[in-house]
Amino acid sequence: MYKPSQFKPAWWARNPHVQTIFADLLTSRKKPVGTPERLELDDGDFVDLVWTQKLEQQYTGPLLVLFHGLEGSIKSHYAYRLLKSLKDHNWPGVMMHFRGCSGEPNRLHRAYHSGETDDPRYFIEYLTQRFPNAKLFAAGYSLGGNMLLKYLGKYKENSLLCGAAAISPPLDLSACEVRLKTGFSRVYQHHLLSRMKRNLRKKVEMMPELISKLRMADGVDGISTFKTFDEQVTAPLHGFKNADDYYKKCSAMQFLNNITVPSLILHAKDDPFMTHAVIPEPHQLSTQIEYELTNKGGHVGFIGGKFPWRPHFYVESRIAEFFKKIYQA
Repeated sequence: MYKPSQFKPAWWARNPHVQTIFADLLTSRKKPVGTPERLELDDGDFVDLVWTQKLEQQYTGPLLVLFHGLEGSIKSHYAYRLLKSLKDHNWPGVMMHFRGCSGEPNRLHRAYHSGETDDPRYFIEYLTQRFPNAKLFAAGYSLGGNMLLKYLGKYKENSLLCGAAAISPPLDLSACEVRLKTGFSRVYQHHLLSRMKRNLRKKVEMMPELISKLRMADGVDGISTFKTFDEQVTAPLHGFKNADDYYKKCSAMQFLNNITVPSLILHAKDDPFMTHAVIPEPHQLSTQIEYELTNKGGHVGFIGGKFPWRPHFYVESRIAEFFKKIYQA
């Protein structure tokens, strides 16, 4: 169902790019927010976790699982703020870095993408085995939000989650790819693509044979758009025919109707990463989805508050409100 939003953007941050960029700039990351742990995967690779606190096996309370966005990490402003908020309120949380996102290249040729649900499934099953009486909730941002919604629609009643929240998920990957090639949005594409290419170069240095798995005609330097990267790197490494096949199969919009877990989706109309194609129609939403669409907010921004030196970040309080309602029901 559609839900009216209570979000009020700051008067000094009504521009979508101010919302998007300043959410990062105004987030202090002075203190470590968690303890690392490495989770070995059954294919010989690994993902790195960050825990807000240590839990005993008999723990029976809530545990929030966090999935970051494209090229994100514990250093991402939204991840740091959410884990810090959880820590401050004594609600345990753990973030899973996607393969290769924790600062160390992963061991295998494959990496991660917007529809990669196998690693999150392995991680969630690991948590249910380690803490069989805990109640799991999950939050995903941007790419991680799209992945989480696809996961919920894929596993339905067997998701092993009690509730979920997706912040600024790119529900139509093809439409978002086109948007990021226009206007000021190209700045975001350039920034993220530069990091993706840098990490790819590091991996090729470690694994020269990786080049033979890719479809790069002009090398890494020849990649100038997300579409090219997905055509030449993402698709061949992860079993897709091409970029369009990847976008079609991994866009979460088609999975929304199958979701059986109480879920929050938060979008902003002015999100510079997206178009109106990512805004679902009411008939596309499962009855378990609470859809909140704000007029302002940018991409994973949602900054309120009277003064820039004292911002209020809406997302953390909104997630807390939503999950507490489910947990206490």
